[in-house]
Amino acid sequence: MAKKETEYKAKTPTVRQCGTDEVHERLLRTVSGYKEGREACENHAWRAGFSPMVGRTGCTKIPVVVHIVHKTAAQNISDAQVKSQIDVLNEDFRKKNPDVSTCPAPFQPLTADARIEFELASKDPKGEPTTGIRRTKTNKDSFPSDDSVKFSSTGGADAWPRDTYLNIWVCQLGGNLLGYAQFPGGPADTDGVVILHSGFGTTGTAAPPFDLGRTTTHEVGHWLNLRHIWGDDGQGCSGSDFVSDTPNQAGSNLGVPTFPSVSCNNGPNGDMFMNYMDYVNDAAMVMFSAGQVARMQAALDGPRSVIGTSIPCGKVPPKDLPKELPKDLPKDPPKDLPKDPPKDLPKDPPKDLPKDPPKDLPKDPPKDLPKDPPKDLPKDPPKDLPKDPPKDLPKDPPKDLPKDPPKDLPKDPPKDLPKDPPKDLPKDPPKDLPKDPPKDLPKDPPKDLPKDPPKDPPKDIPKDGPKDFIKDLLKDGPKDIFKDRPKDAPFDPKGPLDPPKGLFENPSIPGGAGGGTPFVLATPATGRADCGCQEAARQQNAALAAHYAQLLTQYAQLYAAGQLDASGMAAWQQVADAYQRLMSGGG
Repeated sequence: MAKKETEYKAKTPTVRQCGTDEVHERLLRTVSGYKEGREACENHAWRAGFSPMVGRTGCTKIPVVVHIVHKTAAQNISDAQVKSQIDVLNEDFRKKNPDVSTCPAPFQPLTADARIEFELASKDPKGEPTTGIRRTKTNKDSFPSDDSVKFSSTGGADAWPRDTYLNIWVCQLGGNLLGYAQFPGGPADTDGVVILHSGFGTTGTAAPPFDLGRTTTHEVGHWLNLRHIWGDDGQGCSGSDFVSDTPNQAGSNLGVPTFPSVSCNNGPNGDMFMNYMDYVNDAAMVMFSAGQVARMQAALDGPRSVIGTSIPCGKVPPKDLPKELPKDLPKDPPKDLPKDPPKDLPKDPPKDLPKDPPKDLPKDPPKDLPKDPPKDLPKDPPKDLPKDPPKDLPKDPPKDLPKDPPKDLPKDPPKDLPKDPPKDLPKDPPKDLPKDPPKDLPKDPPKDLPKDPPKDPPKDIPKDGPKDFIKDLLKDGPKDIFKDRPKDAPFDPKGPLDPPKGLFENPSIPGGAGGGTPFVLATPATGRADCGCQEAARQQNAALAAHYAQLLTQYAQLYAAGQLDASGMAAWQQVADAYQRLMSGGG
């Protein structure tokens, strides 16, 4: 009987079964702090749905350690089988898998490059060279989903530090499991994914219908905070994977469905069963959606922000390099090398930042001055006129010179003109930039932004402003929603957090096309010099107002195109703050 049971457990399942949700429920019940960790992770992911650029610029490369826990020779899989799985991960997460072309036409536009790559670790936790593959002999016939495979004390192998490595355990699983993972926010010593050896890689013991390495792709998706695409509510239509571009569906799909597979009134295209986070066979799953990529990038920006390194996203697959380089190098390099290569990027930005503003200022301000000043000046000048006339009237009104200027001219102009401009320009910006942004972004926007924007710049920031400022208003948003929606409270063992799908709609292009580094527009200095004359000051304020309005428009366009990173968002906020102060008379 024992022999037959062992043989049965060694068989590869014919239907996909993932134990991630079971592990999640167990950790909620038994691990202190896990619920809070998951709540923080979901709050971050929720906020990310409103940000144009969350995650890392370029691509992220993550070191992997594969713990092979074996009892039989067959379970002690070869290095070649391990490497075949790493290859599959790199194709699937970079959208370089050839079968992505089989995705039905209606869903093709939603397929996305996750901008994540994987490599076997080259150094162990002690800094010693390693192949990234560890082999551990065990006396266990199989392992359940209780994490016992993750500890040497229970017949498994201890994890390597999760802040440095993605831990993958390959073993003989019981209970017809193909694999399971731990969501972000769980215990460090069990962090990682577990895969059945016959569902790992594309060679060796890998057996159909799970012999294309997609089980590991599925489980690593969980490790990066992706849920099952149907929302884990059984066969109902009330579950959610917290991703807006994946259609609502009733339960998992199995085998190789025929398109369209309609459920939950999601016709005409039906379920996105070809998604890696469904339960179909390896040959039927071929893509991540743009919304899922945004969620994984949020995980890399939040709970998994320490692991991996940022690298450029190459456009040419490594396999093609030896073929294409000989042909392309003599043609393109002479023209493109000085502009595009990574070597020039760090050199050009510093040079471009000071060059571009001068070009924009003379072009746009003249056009905007006749339009905006007439509308803005009548509001603010009345406040400034009683204060400045004595100092500013000397140049423009020649008739009044004999009355007021004689008193002020000898005092202020000589001192302010030579002393203030040089000192204020370098002194003020540095003080404002480091002090205000950190405090204002999280604290002030929620209070000030909803009050001021509608009054002062109603014509300049109506389109993008609300989207821009809403990011900062979200500080308390997630917590309030959890309070208002008790049925969908996060981490409730009876069901996952289920904020309205609309909340996760991202105005940006999640994942981007090719994963290029976002362009960050330069921002003008926030300091100003007191020129000592009213008319000049008014013209200067008008020019600054026009320029800020132009910058805000350009930032909004970049925002809509998904081309702003974290520093770009901070710069946008600084320009908006400067614009508000200028329009309110605060300079």
